[in-house]
Amino acid sequence: SASIVGACIMMKAISVAEFGGPDVMKVAEIARPEPKEGEVLIKVFAAGVNPVDTYKRAGTYAKHLLPALPFTPGADGAGIVEALGAGVDSVAVGDRIWLSGSTTGTYAEFCVSKASDVHPLPASISFKQGGGIGTAYRTAYRSLFTRIPGGVKSGQVVLVHGASGGVGLAAIQLAKAQGCTVIGTAGTDEGLELVKSQGAQAISHKAENYMNEIKTMSPNGEGVDIILEMAAHVNLGKDLPLLKRGGTVVVIGNKGMTETNINARALMLTESSIVGVLGVGSPEEVKQVLAGINDGIKDGSIKPFAGPSFPLADAPASHVEVIEHKQGTTGKIILAIRDE
Repeated sequence: SASIVGACIMMKAISVAEFGGPDVMKVAEIARPEPKEGEVLIKVFAAGVNPVDTYKRAGTYAKHLLPALPFTPGADGAGIVEALGAGVDSVAVGDRIWLSGSTTGTYAEFCVSKASDVHPLPASISFKQGGGIGTAYRTAYRSLFTRIPGGVKSGQVVLVHGASGGVGLAAIQLAKAQGCTVIGTAGTDEGLELVKSQGAQAISHKAENYMNEIKTMSPNGEGVDIILEMAAHVNLGKDLPLLKRGGTVVVIGNKGMTETNINARALMLTESSIVGVLGVGSPEEVKQVLAGINDGIKDGSIKPFAGPSFPLADAPASHVEVIEHKQGTTGKIILAIRDE
């Protein structure tokens, strides 16, 4: 609910005045940003909450990528086009859209984004669902199609660790659309049901010897072609023996040193690879990834799943949840900024 002070239109937003714990995020009345040339002003309905948002808020992210204080967090969001900067003709005022980035931050009633980060959102996808597309689907898409030489192929077997979270669910949908067999791990009954609902086989990562079980579940017990790894510090050493010849582990998440000794001979025996993924990739890759996601949204193979949602004032709780998953990992964590 924007109010007018002097000639300035005000809005509610999360403001971070100092780096620190979740409580440094405060709701503030700040000036609504205005779109410059090539930019779009968005009326934000929902913002996606990502682990990277917490690292930036804490000041622990790569120093050269830290925002200047004070700042409003958030790169993911969905809403309605409110106004256009000069030279923008890719969208129109009133369009429903999802965002793949914002120059002013999406944890706010309004935000500004470059026109190239504003994408059509069909009426079949809610704003809460749309708010969780950006980072989750971009990470999953890069992991499957651009970080693996030649990309994942139809008929291959893909293992997704932490498959009930935002990136995991995105990866299942993208791999299934490509014609892959998918096995997904999760830690709660609800998470396992969610993984199954997306057409993947599901196994609990809390079960003893579940890694051996995965090999048994794979077609003919031959193992898997691709592993998407959200917790390399725990699993990497156990992942390698699961790979088929020429297979790849894609490291998406890691916290500190590995807990298991890694025998690199496993890589030699299957001539397999380990690759990492972080961020959005090269400008060419960004174009390819966003085009692929928009195609999936159009053809219906991408169906974002909104998980736990928090009001703007509870942004601190959302940052605790995205790291600790006290509510169990089920879909993408969202800030609901306005009622749909």
